[in-house]
Amino acid sequence: MNSLFSKNLRHLRIKKGLEQLELAHLLGRKSASSVSEWEKGSYTPKTGLLSDMARIFNVSLHDLMNKDLTEEKPSNLIPVSPQTVPVPILGAIACGDPITAEENISGHRNESPDSLPSGNVYYVEAKGNSMEPTIPDGSHVLIREQPDVEYGQIAAVLVNDETEVTLKRVKKQGDLVMLVPDNSDHEPFIITKNNPAKILGRAVRFTQDL
Repeated sequence: MNSLFSKNLRHLRIKKGLEQLELAHLLGRKSASSVSEWEKGSYTPKTGLLSDMARIFNVSLHDLMNKDLTEEKPSNLIPVSPQTVPVPILGAIACGDPITAEENISGHRNESPDSLPSGNVYYVEAKGNSMEPTIPDGSHVLIREQPDVEYGQIAAVLVNDETEVTLKRVKKQGDLVMLVPDNSDHEPFIITKNNPAKILGRAVRFTQDL
């Protein structure tokens, strides 16, 4: 008698949606009595029948007889990797009147490496409403470090003699570079030789904690 086999047999039959009589017919039996006895553990069928069962249920004969198949994981679940990487949060970033940039790391956010762009990345916290509704006040903005961005992209920019950071949309017209807010209540920041700026990186996305 093999109690593991009887347990597996009942589990696989129900999983496949077969009645005992239907399984019996697939195995060349006229009645369901043999299947019922196998599932009760009264006795174990011969090797030929066991091989036929393994084929019907698409399992190996070894697993049918020796592995608890009732504990198998559902096949429709996608495995989730527990691996995360800490992304530093660098001070606060101004969305409005720029505030003094803090160079020290104020914390970390754990992210899946699969969700991060290549290169050096970090988070900054948005302050103010000049980039609303695109970037809400208080959200964490992921920045990919790079020295320039394409026209219309949002960037973290070092301004005011490289002492302050702001988050704006970069637009260029000839030699003129403007840091443009998405909120029309705020004025653009014009970059000139007397009012220089340095692009720190491109804004990739933002997240908000509830």
